[in-house]
Amino acid sequence: MNSLDWVVLIGYFGVMIAIGLWSHKRVDNVSDFFTAGGKMPWWLSGISHHMSGYSAVMFTGYAGIAYQYGVTSFVTWSLPIAIGIGIGAKLFAPRLNRLRSRLHVASPLEYLKNRYNIQTQQALAWSGLLLKIVDVGAKWAAIATLLSVFTGITLTQGIFITGIITAIYCTVGGLWADALTELGQFVIQLFAGIAMLVAAMSKLDGISTLWTVWDKLPEGHAEPTAGPYTVTFLLAYLFIKTFEYNGGMWNQAQRYMATDSAASATRSARLSAVLWLVWPTVLFFPMWCAPLLVDAQKPDASDSYALMTEQLLPHGLLGLVIVGFFSHTMAMCSSDANAIAAVFTRDIAPVFSKAARNWSDRAGLMAARLSTLGFLGLSMALATQINSPTFKDIISVVIKWVAGLMGPIAIPFMLGLLRRFRKSGPTAALTSWAAGLLAFYFTNYNFDGSVKTDVALQYQVALPLAISLVLYIVIGFIKPEDTPERDAIIEQINSDDGDGSLAGATVPAQGGPEGVAAVDGVKGVKD
Repeated sequence: MNSLDWVVLIGYFGVMIAIGLWSHKRVDNVSDFFTAGGKMPWWLSGISHHMSGYSAVMFTGYAGIAYQYGVTSFVTWSLPIAIGIGIGAKLFAPRLNRLRSRLHVASPLEYLKNRYNIQTQQALAWSGLLLKIVDVGAKWAAIATLLSVFTGITLTQGIFITGIITAIYCTVGGLWADALTELGQFVIQLFAGIAMLVAAMSKLDGISTLWTVWDKLPEGHAEPTAGPYTVTFLLAYLFIKTFEYNGGMWNQAQRYMATDSAASATRSARLSAVLWLVWPTVLFFPMWCAPLLVDAQKPDASDSYALMTEQLLPHGLLGLVIVGFFSHTMAMCSSDANAIAAVFTRDIAPVFSKAARNWSDRAGLMAARLSTLGFLGLSMALATQINSPTFKDIISVVIKWVAGLMGPIAIPFMLGLLRRFRKSGPTAALTSWAAGLLAFYFTNYNFDGSVKTDVALQYQVALPLAISLVLYIVIGFIKPEDTPERDAIIEQINSDDGDGSLAGATVPAQGGPEGVAAVDGVKGVKD
């Protein structure tokens, strides 16, 4: 990097902070901070939903997969995400929007204390919070790895720089700041991605590279599945990502909750699905060409994309691509931080603190901002340990830990929205959650804590979700726990009568552990 690249990078950071400060004026209460007051346009929600699913892992871990195996990086990653979001556009997006507009909640998990009970809500909230600290820690490590390639600064310094900038804009501006910065980041990545695509093709056969490169690549690079990324892995990943990217990891759920109506949430999801289907192919194509352009130095080839940008791009454009790396990671990390702050302040704190149940708008907003800072600090601290033997490396954390552990947390939350599973109550939810976590541990580790090496990747990530799903459904039939109160809540979420009439509904004062106050005639339930 030279001075021109640094100007581009520093200018980007300045714009992100400015957007955060501007968004601060639009945040008056927790509803604005966590769900944009239900006033976010569907197109902004869709772009934000799309961007919040990326990180620098795309340009490190998945770039390594593209370098080693070729097009399977797209087929077994972004393609199943696109399909999964498309499925969820009608199945989950409108129901998640009704959580805000009809049940008046600010956190995706807030409805669980009435749908199941407090114990279920707390189990999902705590386990999801801990998983997200690990997940976001991997994202910080990924962007710091890229930054070290270009600038030579240490991993810790890179984590600190990106974390501080993200903390400033997402803490003061809430979800509005997240969405607006993600819009800017999308525009930046659009130019950066196209610049990299043109540079790679110019180095090879020009525009004809699109169809001539396949015969020159290593054998098998044009195959849809390769290496450990088998058809079984693809099907498992499709199943997992359908839950994860439709709200199972909470930050995407907030984008649907932030729109003005259930119909807008559906349109938002469809836009995100189309973007996931089209845009990653532009980003991946230079990565597929990378074996013809650079020699990766790391065993997992996670440095291949960074090496390629250094060789192919002139200064200025190089800075723009580096900004693109930052934009994806900061988009995901800031959205996760906002979601975790919502869960902590609305779901966890009121159970342990009487004062938290009676926070004023000002106190609740201050707690939300402090929780955001706390989460970012913990994830940054963990990021320095991502490459330790415990976590192995960045891509194993993202694929194995997140994909494997997300299912048991998401199953009760997501399926609890649907009428078909109304008989599955607290017993089904807690049993499926606990069994899924145990399945993850014993699939990946021995009794003494050592890592298992004889279990295929597809089983490591799929078995926990499959076990959770089966138990959730079966126990619901064996021990149905539907009640009139729970059925009324489910009906509120599923009925499309009057959609949009409560678009501006605000979040009430913080509720206690007994459940929310009356919601359109449905009283809180204590189990």
